[in-house]
Amino acid sequence: MAEKASYLHDKDVKDFTKDIQQYNLGPLWEAIPEVMNKNPEPHAQAYLWSSELIEKKLTEAAQIFTPERGGERRAIYFQNPGLTYRKPWGQVSTTQTLYAAVQLLLPGEEAPSHRHTQSALRFITEGEGAYTIVQGERIFMEEGDFLITPKNLWHGHGHLGNKPMIWMDALDIPTTYNIGGTFFEPYEDGLQQPNVPDNFSEKRYRGGMVRPVGDDKYDVAPLANYKWSRTVDAIKGLMEFDPDPNYGFAVDYMNPTTGKSANPTMGTRMQFLPKEFNTKSLRHTHSTIYHAYKGSGYTIINGVRFDWKAGDYFVVPNWAWYEHVPAEDSYLFSVNDIPIMDRFELERVEQYERNNGHQTVTGEFKPDFR
Repeated sequence: MAEKASYLHDKDVKDFTKDIQQYNLGPLWEAIPEVMNKNPEPHAQAYLWSSELIEKKLTEAAQIFTPERGGERRAIYFQNPGLTYRKPWGQVSTTQTLYAAVQLLLPGEEAPSHRHTQSALRFITEGEGAYTIVQGERIFMEEGDFLITPKNLWHGHGHLGNKPMIWMDALDIPTTYNIGGTFFEPYEDGLQQPNVPDNFSEKRYRGGMVRPVGDDKYDVAPLANYKWSRTVDAIKGLMEFDPDPNYGFAVDYMNPTTGKSANPTMGTRMQFLPKEFNTKSLRHTHSTIYHAYKGSGYTIINGVRFDWKAGDYFVVPNWAWYEHVPAEDSYLFSVNDIPIMDRFELERVEQYERNNGHQTVTGEFKPDFR
């Protein structure tokens, strides 16, 4: 943060500043050192939530809260400790632009349909037999699947199986709220009923990136579910070549009609990191929420070591140096705000030039519950 100019301490300047503030006027000479930083200074903090904590709290939530009690979703979100002071949207912010949560649906339960101006996505981490219904399409979910729910589409959830179902949610809630674009509407009849065959879009796009004729202008969720098996196949194809030094073997989930991100406001990625492949450190203006889907290892964020294992979640704030070091073959699913940064032409990336691209560990993150 820039240092305040010496004249700001002069009594006449301080008195005048106080005087105009009573009229809801602001002194730019005071504000500029705070808001016009040389580099981004995010309020969001690097943080990690352990799988043990998540499992414990979801189990407790299942005993005291059901969708029928009026909350609609049994979801526990990841609150960034650096953003709790930003009310009200700071209370549901995992980064300054994104929200993420874990949701639990038990066999026989239903979460009623609704729609809103926030875009949503889901990554399935555990269970089977549950489905989401989006605009009349019932989509059955399996572990490792990635699903999108674009803004303003009716969507709800049901469970016909016999095992608990857990998934990660991510939405652009902080961004939409902060720019004043929030609208929400409940579905009058509870859970919407199907009006097309189950897994309709998945069947239409069975050919992968071969697009059905007639879908050239269908840019809203032409493919609702990206299956885990096909994601793995795509990554295996990359493994015939050298890994990217910053990302390992990584793929972005794309909209097959537009060629852009599968979700218009959130980027999504799956990375495979071979055992002991240390990525080189970099930083960028977009922030990232990670879920360690398989494997274990650690990530160094601004010199602090964050140890992770399967089931953990962690945040890399914008403009923070970071690198990954897997202890075994690992898959990391991640959500980022690259589409938002690109829309405002703010995306910038820098490589870490010292020590052959690797940071020195100066500390270790200790989670509240392990």
